[in-house]
Amino acid sequence: MTKKIDCRTLECPAPVLKTKEFLEQEAATEIDVLVDNDAAVENVTRFLNFQGFDVSVDSDGITSTVSGRRDAGAKKIQATAKPVNPTETDDHQKILVILSSQQIGKGDDELGQKLMINFIKTLKEMGNDLWRLILLNHGVKFSTRDSKVLEELKELDQSGVDILVCGACLTHLELMEDKVIGETTNMLDTVTSMQLADKVIHL
Repeated sequence: MTKKIDCRTLECPAPVLKTKEFLEQEAATEIDVLVDNDAAVENVTRFLNFQGFDVSVDSDGITSTVSGRRDAGAKKIQATAKPVNPTETDDHQKILVILSSQQIGKGDDELGQKLMINFIKTLKEMGNDLWRLILLNHGVKFSTRDSKVLEELKELDQSGVDILVCGACLTHLELMEDKVIGETTNMLDTVTSMQLADKVIHL
């Protein structure tokens, strides 16, 4: 019997947390999660995939149903954040960079924006130590089609750096359709990433 969870009206990261709590309490092999925003669709889909479910999404334009089916004999995967790239080795640090603004510092906004752009363009100099980049609040604008650092982010992505973009922030700023780089994420992934990182840099 398919288990159903109604997560409509819930804001990030509540849909993922509610789904996670349900799966911890019940050994469900089939599950339907009802959500009403694109960020929740992406976050729940990615979470269920990490839990070993085959996932499909059906939408009527208002409510989306994220349906997951898992082989009853499959081993449950405990990870809740994006898994570490298996090519990484212990020779390198895992540096997490969190950008929650379009600028660095306070005072002169134009100068602060130039400094942030220069910072992002210089991130590649961290080499293999740069593990993950998370964009929060107005920092998510860097992931959109009009971003001045889109090419630099694409280069980081191609080099193996995880780029996670806050789904709740994209939804609030009405930028979900404009995102062109990175994976839509939630606060659970952010907290887990902070636990896994060797060093966290927050700007």
